[in-house]
Amino acid sequence: EVQLVQSGGGLVQAGESLILSCAAAGFTLDDYPIAWFRQSPGKEREGISCITGKDNKYYRDSVKGRFTISSDNAQNKVFLQMNSLKPEDTAVYYCAAVWRCGHDYYYPRAGYWGQGSQVSVSS
Repeated sequence: EVQLVQSGGGLVQAGESLILSCAAAGFTLDDYPIAWFRQSPGKEREGISCITGKDNKYYRDSVKGRFTISSDNAQNKVFLQMNSLKPEDTAVYYCAAVWRCGHDYYYPRAGYWGQGSQVSVSS
């Protein structure tokens, strides 16, 4: 059974850090890359970072230099370290398996989503 279970998130002040984790079951990074998406109120969900089984990492410009994606292949987990958080980073964050990804494109697989984690950044 395919599952992605997220943990982390919360409320922080601008400039602080948070880490999100995503534990995958039923597939590995060698099967499908895993990406992080986020959705702010009134906006479409957008992919922001992705990691492949070959450890290729991609970032959207809005998070490049502040967010770091990593993986623990032994535990089949992916992490998103978020530093220097800004109020505009406030969103619900989701991990998902994707067909393909790059800096500016993320193609999620239907049904391969985590449950979502709220990240709120106050100014």
